[in-house]
Amino acid sequence: MALPIWIPDALRSEQSPVKKTYWRCVEAQHVVSTLQLVDTLDEQRLLEDILEETKTPVPPECEGLHYLYMTPFRYGLYPNGSRFRKAGPTPGVYYVSEEPRTAIIETAFHLLLFYSDSPGTPFPAQPSEHTAFDVPVKTKAAINLTAKPFSDASDIWMHPSDYEPCQQLEKAARAEDIQLIHYASVRDPDHKPNAAILTCEAFAAPVPTQNQTWRLWFNKAGVHAICEFLEEKFSVSPTQWASDERLQSIIWS
Repeated sequence: MALPIWIPDALRSEQSPVKKTYWRCVEAQHVVSTLQLVDTLDEQRLLEDILEETKTPVPPECEGLHYLYMTPFRYGLYPNGSRFRKAGPTPGVYYVSEEPRTAIIETAFHLLLFYSDSPGTPFPAQPSEHTAFDVPVKTKAAINLTAKPFSDASDIWMHPSDYEPCQQLEKAARAEDIQLIHYASVRDPDHKPNAAILTCEAFAAPVPTQNQTWRLWFNKAGVHAICEFLEEKFSVSPTQWASDERLQSIIWS
């Protein structure tokens, strides 16, 4: 599907700066995975240093950033396409949400894609643990797909599974030196805001300073999330994502 003909003009005329804090969610194993292979913290530090030497070099613009920030920009070969990034050797895109809850929902959806691809795999009996952390951002040039004129094409930005128009937009946005794309979450039932960060230069701090521990579990009633410390919890029904054909192979019962 071709982009609307007015997109190039809008990319040049509708840019604005953004300064705010977003959130991202990862599996809690990002901290303790290598601890299972060693006996002491010093051994873990040595193992992490050895592993670091085998990884792709950090892009110059990402030097000094925490690995939780730089990772999507570090690895240029992207195995699967996402909303604003084509598969293959493509520039990094860092996805964030305005609220921790939306970041959790996005994570839950992508876990469901795994179960959809492996229909014989049952849901875990125990909840999985995840960490939501803050991502301060300050950009000179950003676009907002939830505001006019971009919102006039919301049907293509928010398609459940056809990412081609969004990927075309990302490519065109980079050509105009746009650093961030603000858009509505397709997975969040309330369509709360998300953002796609296109460059490491958009990060306003080198490391996260806030984090929340969430637990996720799945059963026939849907996805359930709980943050005990904040005394927050919510559920998302399977019907919420019924329009996405990729999840139709999941047997929720």
